[in-house]
Amino acid sequence: MQRAFTTYEIFKKLSRENPYKEFLRVPTMSAGIYQLNQGDVDRQQPHTEDEVYYVLEGEAEIQVGDQNYEVSEGSVIFVEAHLEHRFHSIKKDLKVLVFFSPSEYSLRGNEK
Repeated sequence: MQRAFTTYEIFKKLSRENPYKEFLRVPTMSAGIYQLNQGDVDRQQPHTEDEVYYVLEGEAEIQVGDQNYEVSEGSVIFVEAHLEHRFHSIKKDLKVLVFFSPSEYSLRGNEK
């Protein structure tokens, strides 16, 4: 299992067609990088797992539930499982480190 990564190598695997690249997956968490360019629409849906975003580059806003937050390099955002959320008003291209716990989609089908 790979234990060390560089964002540069992961960035090279991103594209408009594939804006998210998972680079780590273990049962208790997963991690990836998500990229949205100025003018893009964030089409993600609520996830079955808790999620943390760390903004590596860019400026935008994120709606989390009924709250709206400005985000830029260094911002950290927590999103509870099943909560509506999306980036919008992207002023500078975004690159965001994303952590899911447990790993993304691992709880799908296990909701009560």
